[in-house]
Amino acid sequence: MSAWARFFKNIQQDFKLFIFTLFVLCLYRVAFIGLLHQYLGDTTALSDILMSLFYGLRLSLKSAGIIALLTFLCCTITNLFIKSKEVEKVRYYLGSIYTILLTLLFHTRIPYYEEFHSAFDQIIFNTFKDDTIALFDTLVKQYQLPLRLFSVAVISFILCRLLKVFLATKTCPSPKFSSKPRRLVFRTTVILMIATFMVFTRFAGSFSYARAIHWENSALTKDAFLNEAILDDVQALYRAYAGYERLRNAEGLDIKADKVAEYGRQLANRSIMTNNIDDYFKKEAQGPKIQKPRHIFVIIGEAYAEWPLLPKYKDLNIANGLKNIAAKENAVTVKAFLPTGPNTAQAVNGIVTGLAEVNLYPNYHPETYKQPYATAIAAQMKKLGYKTYFWYGGFSSWQKIKELALSQGFDEFYGCNDLQDNSGNAWGMEDKFFLKEIAAKTTDDQPSFHVILTTSNHPPYTVNLVQEGFDEETVNSVPEYFKETKDWQQKLGHFWYADKILADFVSTMQKKYPDSLFAITGDHANRVNIEPNPSLYERYAVPFILYGKGVNKSIIPDNAAGTHLGIAPTLFELIAPKSFEYYSISDSLTKGNTIGTNHELWITANNIGKTGTPTIETLPNANSKKSSPTIEIIKQYSDSIQALSWWRIKNGRNI
Repeated sequence: MSAWARFFKNIQQDFKLFIFTLFVLCLYRVAFIGLLHQYLGDTTALSDILMSLFYGLRLSLKSAGIIALLTFLCCTITNLFIKSKEVEKVRYYLGSIYTILLTLLFHTRIPYYEEFHSAFDQIIFNTFKDDTIALFDTLVKQYQLPLRLFSVAVISFILCRLLKVFLATKTCPSPKFSSKPRRLVFRTTVILMIATFMVFTRFAGSFSYARAIHWENSALTKDAFLNEAILDDVQALYRAYAGYERLRNAEGLDIKADKVAEYGRQLANRSIMTNNIDDYFKKEAQGPKIQKPRHIFVIIGEAYAEWPLLPKYKDLNIANGLKNIAAKENAVTVKAFLPTGPNTAQAVNGIVTGLAEVNLYPNYHPETYKQPYATAIAAQMKKLGYKTYFWYGGFSSWQKIKELALSQGFDEFYGCNDLQDNSGNAWGMEDKFFLKEIAAKTTDDQPSFHVILTTSNHPPYTVNLVQEGFDEETVNSVPEYFKETKDWQQKLGHFWYADKILADFVSTMQKKYPDSLFAITGDHANRVNIEPNPSLYERYAVPFILYGKGVNKSIIPDNAAGTHLGIAPTLFELIAPKSFEYYSISDSLTKGNTIGTNHELWITANNIGKTGTPTIETLPNANSKKSSPTIEIIKQYSDSIQALSWWRIKNGRNI
């Protein structure tokens, strides 16, 4: 048998193993839903179950592709150089091992979901820190470990026998061609089909990342249980590993209790003796500066940077919506403003929990799910009589955002899978439809507080800009360097689109509810710049604009500076009654907070710098009349908020 004939036979065997593994994964998904059907929601319909099975099938293409790729490399490619019938045994052994592992994972998944209402997540890695004897005793007595292992053995034996029979079925011989050109065309076609198949499985039934499914965007139904069912055990285990790695790689500040107390007194700026770390965050409102608004909207624009708002980029015309809002008499802007961290998850963590970013990812940390942190914005807004909502244009499974929001005091959470729209891509629905849904669902029944996180200004850029009215001719003064960038029109056009839709939403809600208050910012800024070497400010700064009834240009001092951590205390000082007790790490911007820091940068009204380095740059809008704190004070403040946040997330409230 020629090398090509062996190759052609082997790829058919690999495909058989792929189909068999995909069948097993889907079988276990159906069994998971059937055995735990009591967890289905009351309003869940058959169509929802079928949807979860369909998307689960797509996602399992990736998991089945793992073993197919392994045998392709170990068996098919090897057999090109080594003529041996033992290759078939290797393929069978590898397939059997994978099948046994899938069976074991399935039997583990059932009690795991019953306990944690989740498929595998990073909590499973805490097992290695537990008392192993007590854990084993629990597994035997509570979870019938011997019976489960017996079931694993029996089912694995049956499946492995079926695999052996399936692999033993006949394969098609390679066609023989009399002419070399035809033979070359056929073989080239086969190779291209293999490559196409690999791409198709890699992107879970798609040919591009824009339409791909992965564990972070797999919550595609309205039923939380079915969303977990979409993840097969391999993908759920990968999710667990990813979450664990984010915790394990955190470089926290390993500090002692007495040092925490010292940092606490520095931050509180008063002498205080306490064993409760939250006491250092306690503040009292000075009294309302505006009439209490009926509705408050904190809008976090995906990748909405400050630099397009600068005068030097006025001809770009991609941020006119927010610029028009900022220019209104009842609006005020803080130019010296940074995000909590360099990505969306860190921004959300900071705004929701009120704690500084210290590489601990509180959205993956057990302490976050015990009860709301004292600094959590939603829990404190509820004390002021607001019903709290979190709206996310993406999928609720992303970064555990739904669990984070609900655990930290939000009454209701809505992701794109909860809303009736099919627009968008793998990251979520288009802003236009997302914000229309929010506008439609917002009522005047009671005061409400909303945090809104958009998604459209994020690659892959899939909004039909022409249909939305974007005219490339309106974008002027684009550097030639940037025009050489791939899809530069799409990048600027999607910023324009996000800005326009955001401004339209604010206008709509302001007209409908004139006594509303809007706080507008971006999650991060370090994605798109039109300059080859942007300044620190242009690369990292995000806007912060307050707009609403009673707001004026002088309500925040000129020398104010801050980060997302300053949003909550600023809102409290604007609307809360005198002596209202609230908790925050940062001071209110209305009280002249003059420092903003995250774990990478610091900013004041005049300067921006990289933490721990001598790098300092002057802000575009710097004014020598504005007083700025010294580097020593900035460092002390940065160390204090990071140390206290680290301790609170890692060790709880007790010092």
